[in-house]
Amino acid sequence: MDIFGKIKEKLTNEFIDIIEWLDYTDDTIAYRFERYQNEIKNGAKLIVREGQTAVFINEGQLADVFEPGTYDLTTQNLPILATLKGWKYGFNSPFKAEVYFVNTHLFTDEKWGTKSPITLSDDRFGLVEIRAFGTYAFKISDAGKFIKDIVGTDSNFTNFEINEHLKSLIATRFTNTVGQANLPIELYAANTTELSDTCREVMSPEFESVGISLEKFYIENVSMPEDLKKEIFEYSRIDKLDLDKLTKFKTAKAIEAAAQNEGGTAGAGMGMGMGFVLAQQMGGMMGGNSQASPQQTAQPVGGSVPPPMPTQTLYYYASNGVQHGPVTFEQMQSLFASRAINRDSLVWKQGMSAWTSLKEVEELKSFLGGNTPPPLPGQ
Repeated sequence: MDIFGKIKEKLTNEFIDIIEWLDYTDDTIAYRFERYQNEIKNGAKLIVREGQTAVFINEGQLADVFEPGTYDLTTQNLPILATLKGWKYGFNSPFKAEVYFVNTHLFTDEKWGTKSPITLSDDRFGLVEIRAFGTYAFKISDAGKFIKDIVGTDSNFTNFEINEHLKSLIATRFTNTVGQANLPIELYAANTTELSDTCREVMSPEFESVGISLEKFYIENVSMPEDLKKEIFEYSRIDKLDLDKLTKFKTAKAIEAAAQNEGGTAGAGMGMGMGFVLAQQMGGMMGGNSQASPQQTAQPVGGSVPPPMPTQTLYYYASNGVQHGPVTFEQMQSLFASRAINRDSLVWKQGMSAWTSLKEVEELKSFLGGNTPPPLPGQ
């Protein structure tokens, strides 16, 4: 640029005495108003529009901050800058200062998500992994602090430049929050509203520390591996069912399947078993009739009366510090198969002096697998 061009630029900027910023973008957070050598004329007019804040910086130091309105720049409305400049009796000549305009409107629909799976410990399923994603909204609550701590000397600061930092902060705090919540794994997906509110409360102070207000925070989805989902669904179904009815239902299905295989040994064995059951039932019915009509049946000879029927052993078990029961042996087997209890779960039955882990109860050791009979005598 020749000397006449420089003179023309200087004169053009000196005659401009209106300081304002018209934002034609949707992602600019802070914009530095450019003036020739940052000189501002005495009495210049400052226009701050709704949704904006103007911040004056003097030689790297935060000076005056202006909310929406129109101002004539004099020592009366620049008290901090006047102090920094040492203006005791006003000023007539131009002064140097940087002017930043900050967008204070709401920045919405910002995305966040966990880059890596979050590992959690669940009492029933062990270590599990989940992922989460959602949206958040923020706005600048303290323009001076935001310029000083985040923007620095950037002349055009956009939300893209701050979003990566905010997303990392959100992912870290979300991980900490769900880890400390210690909820059953299925409740994270079922209680996203309450979890969103809790996370927002936890994150807000850190946003405020740099002049940002976290206005909205939403968890849109909490996902987990498909095989874990199937286990959770199966567990929830079993938890809602009557275990005794479930056992009977599965037994009936097994009988039906074996009966259909008429030519196989399983069908033959099942047929024999059903025959024994029917025989017992018929015997019971006849026994009932004999009580009604004793003259129709001969009295049993002494010593031929059968012993009393063996009583069924009932068990109690502890889960999550709560006592449950009583349940039958078959129900205990179903609970173990569904992972509601494990080898270390505490159990008790009639005759035991104290609660004992399942693996120490002789008849329940069969749940653990690997049982083999001892060698025959003399071999």
